[in-house]
Amino acid sequence: MGDDGTVGDLSELSQVLIAAFEVLQSGAQDRRAAFHTPVFASLGLDGRPLSRIIVLREFDPDQRNLRFHTDWRSHKVGQIRHDPRVSFTFYDPAMKLQLRCEGQARLHHQDAISAKAWEASQRMSKVCYGTAPAPGLVIEQADDFAMPDDQESIAAGQEHFCAVVTQVTTLEWLWLGFKGHRRARFIWDDNGNVDGVWLVP
Repeated sequence: MGDDGTVGDLSELSQVLIAAFEVLQSGAQDRRAAFHTPVFASLGLDGRPLSRIIVLREFDPDQRNLRFHTDWRSHKVGQIRHDPRVSFTFYDPAMKLQLRCEGQARLHHQDAISAKAWEASQRMSKVCYGTAPAPGLVIEQADDFAMPDDQESIAAGQEHFCAVVTQVTTLEWLWLGFKGHRRARFIWDDNGNVDGVWLVP
């Protein structure tokens, strides 16, 4: 990272894209990184935009895939099944860098991808998927729910575990520079070819 808080050469679109992929990878790998917890937005069944913080678990630069995990019983699963168009917003205040990514989400439940992700998850993360009743349901009191506390019950939560994978089709990059902001957009076609342009910040 440069002295001005940027990554790469801001004068070249190709370097901007490389830098964007680097910070996404870092965000997935470093739980202390600002990009580790982006805002994820989906469309409600009634068409309303709905957003929440998620934990980025992986970014595959070759496939442009963002992965996070959720409970199969959660509302967002139903929203994605109804309309897979989603977006992510990342922001790092130290770098003064925002990324917005769009694509179509794919749900992986009880398949090879979800099984591999489950095995790689820490115990404290697995506990969440054994919550009863299901996430988002109305309860009488704040603590009217239970979480598993033994290995067998925790393992049983795998049936609720879902990996959400989104291939990025549009990425918009915005850097808030002291000497002038910079903004760029990248769009990929169905063959994986990318078209990058500069935008007015």
